[in-house]
Amino acid sequence: MTQSNSNPEEPVTFVDKRKIDPETGEVREPAAAADAVAGNGAEANGGADSTGGTPSDGGGEAHEAAPEPADATSVELAERTADLQRLTAEYANYRRRVDRDRKTAIDGAKASVVTELLGVLDDLDRARAHGDLEGPLKAVADKLAGALRKQGLEEFGAEGEPFDPTLHEAVQHEGSGHEPVIGLVMRKGYRFGDRVLRHALVGVTDPVASADEPAIEETEASDVDAEANND
Repeated sequence: MTQSNSNPEEPVTFVDKRKIDPETGEVREPAAAADAVAGNGAEANGGADSTGGTPSDGGGEAHEAAPEPADATSVELAERTADLQRLTAEYANYRRRVDRDRKTAIDGAKASVVTELLGVLDDLDRARAHGDLEGPLKAVADKLAGALRKQGLEEFGAEGEPFDPTLHEAVQHEGSGHEPVIGLVMRKGYRFGDRVLRHALVGVTDPVASADEPAIEETEASDVDAEANND
């Protein structure tokens, strides 16, 4: 007696190759027949999955990889943000320094050119004082002075202004020297922005008494005379 090699527990699969459905009596399509065979095979396997294993009953615990700690990411982000802010501040300081140096260089070049033209302005002022600055020459002188003023040139040193030793150079002194003012302008002074290009050459004197002071002295003298007459 021979022993069968088949496993008694292995299910037997039947393939229905009939072209006519015994229940409905209709002709089966080839695709429908294939689906029927597949369905029979799935039932015969007892719900086994496509990989040959049995479906999970949910009793086992799922093993998941532990996520990276969020603190490390936050620390790295903070470091990168601090680096970016530091670079931005350094670049802003660099831009300000470059702009300041550029402006200083431009102002220095302008001041150097304007200083060379101060002698021309002195000649034009002397010609104007003597009445020789008339006609087309006057128009040229006015245009030159206007162009230099637009670039930032300012003149100072006029009669009656308070004497300032940081701006004026006194070569003549008259009076007591108490609160002196400019009495004579021998040469105008010029400045370009905050830079003094040339000090004014002046003569100083005492301030002129106001119109009220003689009236006060006259009143005091009349009062003294009246008291003397009463005596």
